[in-house]
Formats: sequence, C-alpha cells, structure tokens
Amino acid sequence: MKILNRYFLRQLVAIFIMLLLILTGLAWMMQIMSMMKFLLKYGVELDSFLGLTSLMIPFIASIVIPFVCFIAVIFVYNKLISDNEITVMAASGLSPYQIAKPALKLGAVLTILNLLLNIWIVPQSQSLFYDMQWNMKYGMAHMKLQESAFTEISEGLVVYVEQVSDHDLNQIMLSDMRNKNSSNTIFAETGKLVTTARGLSLVMKNGALQFSGNQTVTGTFDTFDMDLNIVEKSAGNSFRVRRIPTMELLRVAFDAETQKKHKMVLTEMCNRFLTPLMNLVLAALCAAILLRSSLLRRRASLAPAVAVASMAAVMGIYMSLSNMIGSLTGFGLLTIGIGVFFVAILMVLAKK
Repeated sequence: MKILNRYFLRQLVAIFIMLLLILTGLAWMMQIMSMMKFLLKYGVELDSFLGLTSLMIPFIASIVIPFVCFIAVIFVYNKLISDNEITVMAASGLSPYQIAKPALKLGAVLTILNLLLNIWIVPQSQSLFYDMQWNMKYGMAHMKLQESAFTEISEGLVVYVEQVSDHDLNQIMLSDMRNKNSSNTIFAETGKLVTTARGLSLVMKNGALQFSGNQTVTGTFDTFDMDLNIVEKSAGNSFRVRRIPTMELLRVAFDAETQKKHKMVLTEMCNRFLTPLMNLVLAALCAAILLRSSLLRRRASLAPAVAVASMAAVMGIYMSLSNMIGSLTGFGLLTIGIGVFFVAILMVLAKK
C-alpha cells in the first residue's frame, strides 16, 4: 500500500507543481498588463515595476491553489481509471477510502501550506505592494527631476532645478497652475524633497513667490513647504483589508468601526482561514465522485464532468456564503458547515 501511495503522490505532486506554475504565471502576466500605466504614466523603471507586480504572486497563488489541487486530482485519478489501474486495485481488496488516501494527503498538506501563505506571507507581501505602489504614485520614486531642465510633475505643475543632489535641490523655479482660477510662481535658492502623509512635498528656503488670482500678491519667505502631488481621495482612506496582519485582523473583527468594515474583515477571515480548507474538501469530493462512479460500474466517462460541476457548485456556494457573513456567529456556522460536508464525503468514501 505504501508503494501505491508513493506512486499516486508522485503523480499528483508533479501535476500540481506544473499547473501551479502555469496558472500563477498566466495570472501574473495579466496583472502586469493591467498595471502597465505605472510604466507609461509614472515613468517607473522596469526592474521596480517587475518587483511591484511580483509582490502579487503570493496572493495569486493563495487563490489558485485549491483549484489546482482539484485539477491535479481529477487528472491523475481519471487517468488511472482509464488505464484500469483503479479497477485492479479495487479487485485486490482496496477500498475507495484507501485509494483516495494520496489525494487526501495532498489536500491536507496544501491546506497547511495555504494557511501559512494566507496568515503570514500574503498580508506582508500585500502591505509591501500597497506601500510600493503608493510611493511610485506619490512618493520619492515618482519624482524624476533633471538638472537644468523643466520637469512637468503633474498637469499644471512644472519645476525647474539648476542642480540636483539626491533629494537636495539648488536654484529652483516652480510654476503651479493646477487651479484654473489662480497660479503660483516660486523662486528659491535651495529645497529638499520630503515624503509626507499627503504625498511628495518640496520644502524651499530663501525665496520669493508670486500669487496671481483675483489680485496679484508677491512676497519673500525663509521657508515654504509645498505639496507637489494631490493624493487620490481613495488612496489614503481606503481600507486595505488584505494588508492587515492576521492578529490585528482578529482584533478588528471584534472591534470594527462600521458595519461595512466589519463585513469586509469577516470576508477576509474566511479567505484566510476557511479557503485553505477547500483544498481538502475539493480533493475528497473529486476522489469520491471518480472512485464511486468507477467502482459502482456506472458510466465513468461522465464522472469528470460531474466532478467539475460539483466543484463549481461547492465553490460558488462557499464564496457566496463567505461574502454574506455579517457576524462571528455566521463565520462559526460556515466553519462547522465545511467540516460536516467534509465528513459526509469521507463517509461516502468509506462506505463499501
């Protein structure tokens, strides 16, 4: 039996790794295409852009792993059924549960790995992703000033700098015409780029300014701090639930500020703690349908289609329920429901 388990597991693991690399790679390429604006609009360097998009790989993998597990099981077991290997095993006295053990072991291992990915790696990578994305839009990485040249930072905002040394600037001229009803022209001897909560600011010293609106005002200053970017309204206030560390997420689940935020937190808890369990559920479901269809001498050719339809129905119901949960009681009931469903599948496999 151990030899058969190793034989099954080798095939399952090989197919799983191959499919995981292919599907994750395809999803990553789609992510790259959807974020091309960072290359075109913000002038981000290629290596920084690839580094940004690569931070999405753990999140992508956490989503596709249960589906890849299901595909690996259906591929391997259907092949063994077609080659009559399952029939020979059953004739030698092995029960459906014993034959399904390699699939269950794969599902159990992937459940643990998926949990580790969701609980620790994904929140950290998502936090880095959003920080890096914000910096490319509004921070130091967004600023590309050239010496002795006019640089249009954003529409209506132009800066001229005589000398640039890291974040220190000399001989600055700034023209701000972002407001159609007024304009600012500023001259300064020195300046420094700094990152603030509102984005990138330019702190200038020893200069003069001219404000033109309903009336023209001129003056001098020792120090003048000016925002160079206007952060999008959704950029600073949006609740990025995927980036919250798991322990903090659990705390927020008990003390959310609003009902909407509470629901978002509960949905994220389902994604982190319950979605990995679907590896085990889908592996068991697929094995049960294929093995029972084969061993009961029913039309085994329809078994893969039935398995796929069942997987789609189970995942559809699970995702709908996880998005509808509005309380910790609902989260607990969904957890119990998944456990009961898994036990029912095991009972089908164990039944002679």
